Amino acid sequence: MRSIWNGAISFGLVSIPIKLMNATESHSISFRQIHLDDGGRIRYRKVCELEDTEVETSEIGKAYEEADGTLIPITDEDLAALPLPTARTIEIVAFVPADRIDPLQMDTAYYLSANGVPATKPYVLLREALKRSKKVAVAKFALRGRERLGMLRVVDDVIAMHGLLWPDEIRATDDVAPDDGVTVRDKELDLADALMDTLGGVDLDTLHDDYREAVEELITAKAEGHEAPAAPAEKDGGKVLDLMAALEKSVSAAKQSRDADGEGDGDAEVHPLPAGRSGSRRSARTAPKEVGGKKSTSTAKKTTAKKTAAKTAAKAATKKTPARKSTTKSTTKTAAKTSTGSSAKSSGSSTGSRTAAKKTAAAKKTSAKKTTAARKKASA
Repeated sequence: MRSIWNGAISFGLVSIPIKLMNATESHSISFRQIHLDDGGRIRYRKVCELEDTEVETSEIGKAYEEADGTLIPITDEDLAALPLPTARTIEIVAFVPADRIDPLQMDTAYYLSANGVPATKPYVLLREALKRSKKVAVAKFALRGRERLGMLRVVDDVIAMHGLLWPDEIRATDDVAPDDGVTVRDKELDLADALMDTLGGVDLDTLHDDYREAVEELITAKAEGHEAPAAPAEKDGGKVLDLMAALEKSVSAAKQSRDADGEGDGDAEVHPLPAGRSGSRRSARTAPKEVGGKKSTSTAKKTTAKKTAAKTAAKAATKKTPARKSTTKSTTKTAAKTSTGSSAKSSGSSTGSRTAAKKTAAAKKTSAKKTTAARKKASA
């Protein structure tokens, strides 16, 4: 880091030589002005109004303009010779609790570094005193042509200084505050508290500038000749018609977001199984598939009908003649075996059932021929 100011910290009779460095830096993307017709750069030239000529930076000084337009030149030597104790010194005027400083007064932050080996001991002394007292130092210093107010505090093992605005530079809030006629109910406050607790805290180190990243992607796309990234769809927030409903919805959404991110408590609810449900659960597990069940059921119905027809034919043949009894029995057994075999095969596919039906029909024809022959022999 580059030093932008050299001076000393002074409190009481202690003087600590220090170097001042910027503690922050800007990552914002800057643009150049161009001529839209031909893309040429637009530049600002510093021109003297009297001579109408462009002048160099080394030829430019400072002046104060009176109300009537009169210019009073002021040189750097004039400013350096001002009878101010803060010209090259950060003069500590008080030590106060940190909460006494209004954040609205915070301005640019700087790091203070010990300038040389002799400055190390008093620098560490001041740093440790600030740590132990848990206070901050209020100081005055002059920088870039004006006297400023500052606050010294410890960051890690370094003394940092925040430039502060003067109290009269903070505007009053009278014209900004809403009307006093609005009242808030306790239930609304309770929901607001619940929303704050649900959202929880945040690690500031995880936050980043989404706008700058989007601008960088746009620049990269244009430089490579690609289309610009499409803008995301805007969320339709709508109008808040019911504050309570909006708060309840916000609390619910925040809880869902935390659960999705795995930030919930992780305790799962265990519900006891109601009585009489175990049997239905087992039957649900062992139940056959619907499609396969339909096929096997229809095949079983056909097989049962064939068995019934075979038994009926056997009984009728037994009543008519003894000679047919043995023939019918054997025929019935053959038909039953054939039918049973076809039933076992048909449970797998419809092709097996058709083959079994043909065999059964052939067996019936054979049985009928044998019965006719028996009758002829009996009549003879």
